[in-house]
Amino acid sequence: MLNIILLGITSLLTDISTEMVYPLLPIFLTTRLGATPLVVGTIEGIAESLASLLKVFSRYYSDKVNKRKPFAIAGYGASTLGKILLYTAFSWPVVLAGRVMDRFGKGIRTALRDAFIAESTSEDTHGRAFGFHRAMDTLGATIGVVLAYLFITKTHVDFRKIFLYSLIPAFLGVITLFFVQEKGTFKNEINKRLILCWKIPP
Repeated sequence: MLNIILLGITSLLTDISTEMVYPLLPIFLTTRLGATPLVVGTIEGIAESLASLLKVFSRYYSDKVNKRKPFAIAGYGASTLGKILLYTAFSWPVVLAGRVMDRFGKGIRTALRDAFIAESTSEDTHGRAFGFHRAMDTLGATIGVVLAYLFITKTHVDFRKIFLYSLIPAFLGVITLFFVQEKGTFKNEINKRLILCWKIPP
């Protein structure tokens, strides 16, 4: 159960960081960097397509090496690095690089995070575990949007300062992930289930 709580906290912090930044990106791109709506759409299209493609490959390679945690840490770390690029961006190609880096991280970590949750719980508690994680994920997204709104409307903080502040929950999320325990038994479990299926007559 500890893994589920830690993964939930990681997603909470990561979503706070993400939603502090990305609702503001189109405004930042068009008003500060002079990007056109076409450029904004192209950045989002490339970034989201990359995330979708990588979900399949990250799970495949983690199964091959029988490890999930290093890939998951790399995924969350890449998203944090992407936000650093956004903070330093003074042209839209750098924003593209940051957005691609962030979605690259999401593509790597999403399938592995779900596998972690499944492997850390019994079959009869999968629903509660995934429900808890989804609740933490949604709570983080809500907090991030509220923080971004308050920074812009109430305190009039500059875009770059918000990008800088978003790094705090991002780094905390990566640190939390280091405490997740790698089970290291998912391949063996799969093999046991396959053997059991072979022994059962049709």
